[in-house]
Amino acid sequence: MKTEDLALFHRIAETGSLIEAADLLNLPKSTVSRRLQALEDELNIKLFPIHSMKILMQAIFRFMDMHPKLTLEVISSSESVDMVKHNLDVAFVVEPALDTLDLVVRPIFTTDLRFYASPQYLAVHGIPKTPKEIEAHNVSMFRLSNGKIFNELFIGSEQEVRVRGNFCSNSIEVAVEFGLQGRGIVYAPAEVVDEYVQTGELVTLLPEIQPHQGECFLAYPSRRYVSLACRRFIDYIMQELVPNGVPINMSEQGPRRSCKASTGAFSDDVLRFPVKKSS
Repeated sequence: MKTEDLALFHRIAETGSLIEAADLLNLPKSTVSRRLQALEDELNIKLFPIHSMKILMQAIFRFMDMHPKLTLEVISSSESVDMVKHNLDVAFVVEPALDTLDLVVRPIFTTDLRFYASPQYLAVHGIPKTPKEIEAHNVSMFRLSNGKIFNELFIGSEQEVRVRGNFCSNSIEVAVEFGLQGRGIVYAPAEVVDEYVQTGELVTLLPEIQPHQGECFLAYPSRRYVSLACRRFIDYIMQELVPNGVPINMSEQGPRRSCKASTGAFSDDVLRFPVKKSS
């Protein structure tokens, strides 16, 4: 492991952006991205998770700072979980995986979804000019936790395409890597691929069409008593992520404001909830 690569990692962590880190270090953005990838490969870990998860976890950690006596347990899963059976208080779920039976569901943020592909793939297979042409390409598909293949995708607010391909995953990160390797087209949130678009590693397809807005929800059981700790957490998340009653758009999200620590007493209740990853 090279010392300069560790320094690069710290610079990215400080700025929160590959692009800003590259500017500060006076390096090409593609070089920074390549060196980060090499460091991740060497350590066999992913050093930077997707943006929406980062924003959500930052909000959770701020809540913990406000209530230092509170203990939280976060369970990250791409599978559906029976909240009552597993004694879970709150869940964060994405629209395709949402089962509203006996749940109170509240939207907390949206994200801009588009199709992307690498220049290498497009050079060989051509650039789709219409939504219909997307259907003739090799597109990474998603498998939901119930086993269903999620291959009917929206473009904009109304248009829908039925895609096909030789690759399927339940992970956004894996699907994006499929696109980066020139294997085909990927359907992903803008904030996940923004760095790659900026460096030219991925190209936005059909840019003249408005993105489709996917949604993420906060959910909790409707037929169970909601504890004081859980109610405070729900109210806090709604205040942080749904200002003025309008869910924030993760693709346009900038730096978040900080919160002051609470001076009041707070119980030692334990909150347990899964974080459903976009898949």
